[in-house]
Amino acid sequence: MSHQCGCHEKTFWSRRDFLFQSGGGLAGVALAHLLDREGLLAAERAGLAGDPQVLGPCDEAVPGNPFAPRAPHFAPRATAVISLFMSGGVSHVDTFDPKPALTRYAGQPLDSHVDGNIVVRQGYPGPLMPSPFSFDRYGESGIEVSEIFPHIAKHVDEIAFIRSMYGRSNDHVQATYEMQTGQIRMGFPSVGSWVTYGLGSESSSLPAFVVMTDYRGGPLGGPNDWAAGFMPASYQGTQFRASGDPIVDLEPPQGMTPEAQRARLDVLAKLNEMDMEKHPGNSELSARISSYELAYRMQGCAPEAIDVSSESDLTKKLYGLDNELTEPFGRQCLMARRLVERGVRFVQLFQGGLGNQNTDTWDAHSNLVENHTQHAAESDLPIAGLLTDLKARGLLDTTLIVWHGEFGRMPISQRGVGRDHNPGAMTAWMAGAGIKGGQVIGATDDFGYKALEQPVSAHDLHATMLHLLGMDHTKLTYRFSGRDMRLTDVAGTLIPQIVG
Repeated sequence: MSHQCGCHEKTFWSRRDFLFQSGGGLAGVALAHLLDREGLLAAERAGLAGDPQVLGPCDEAVPGNPFAPRAPHFAPRATAVISLFMSGGVSHVDTFDPKPALTRYAGQPLDSHVDGNIVVRQGYPGPLMPSPFSFDRYGESGIEVSEIFPHIAKHVDEIAFIRSMYGRSNDHVQATYEMQTGQIRMGFPSVGSWVTYGLGSESSSLPAFVVMTDYRGGPLGGPNDWAAGFMPASYQGTQFRASGDPIVDLEPPQGMTPEAQRARLDVLAKLNEMDMEKHPGNSELSARISSYELAYRMQGCAPEAIDVSSESDLTKKLYGLDNELTEPFGRQCLMARRLVERGVRFVQLFQGGLGNQNTDTWDAHSNLVENHTQHAAESDLPIAGLLTDLKARGLLDTTLIVWHGEFGRMPISQRGVGRDHNPGAMTAWMAGAGIKGGQVIGATDDFGYKALEQPVSAHDLHATMLHLLGMDHTKLTYRFSGRDMRLTDVAGTLIPQIVG
């Protein structure tokens, strides 16, 4: 290890330079030893993602790929995840958690039936309000589902419903962060980033972690929902568009030949490597290098991966692409299937986007009936089509499907027509990955106000997801600020009915 004094180049030494120069470098050796023992030194590079490479076909492994597949802790039941996030807060008592008591005690105040203060987000707490939707039993399991999900209802025997989910915040952004990253504060890696960090990707020419947002706008919380936080930036999600070019500016400039583009990338890689020699451990630069190379390979692979025109008319109809209402989310669900087929590890779909928050998301403050009827109609058929298609292709056993939002809604009315936020209770469901379907896990109280039986936190959900992917959530750590950080922090209990 060689260090130059460089006294003629700068007037002042940094503290590290001073330590290395003092005592013939002995202090620097001691410092390096201590930093290495604490895991705070930049990792040695076995090769750069930007090293010169030869462009291969879409299924060819590429040297220097930072997302090369990594071995799980134990045999996985799933190799990919499709996360279906219903942005805005779905009302559990109007969808998958029927509460007859709301009809029996309609018009009465909630605080006469439960202990403690009733906390609402926007005020205007009304009396107990029955669901305007009817529920029926479906499948051999006889699980009750709201009339607004007639297509998903046909799949109840393949689904495990978790009726006792809860969160810590009644604010959209903070609650979304919790469900995406395990924390209600920004700056932490998303679950997709943790999965990518732990397992890598089975594709060398597509991102390991792909995100698609609602056509009306991004979700509450924005890009922080799929950010890498304190991890290297290369683990963040890559946003795809459902129509047109999957990624803005993916195509090379007109007239640019593959040979000229390759030559430019090679020169850029050399310049970046020189900079990394001076500043080792610069994750932003490393991510940029790998993104250049990945984008180069994606030019020939990404458009094909999401081009649904080659699908049969029957498949397109299965996802609702023949209907204006279901086409946007149906296209995303079909693209998600095509991506996991091609080795993408984690696909995140957001249903509901920030155009008008009260109508374009599930945030049903002002008109529950219209809001939930609309969003259920947009997503019900496409999700059912996804389950049907994955099963028919033999992919459901190795693909984990997770459906949830950021919180549930109150059992009392808001101005007589809507429901306010309720982090104390919500419903999520999981399918695929060998999960036993046709079961209901946990329960809320008689009114759906609080998770009562087997409460399940975001940490519990994330620990269970990682387990199905073959990872022990207590061992999947990343060293940051002198601490081994986890997706589940210092918590997380596996859901036994899911992993059993």
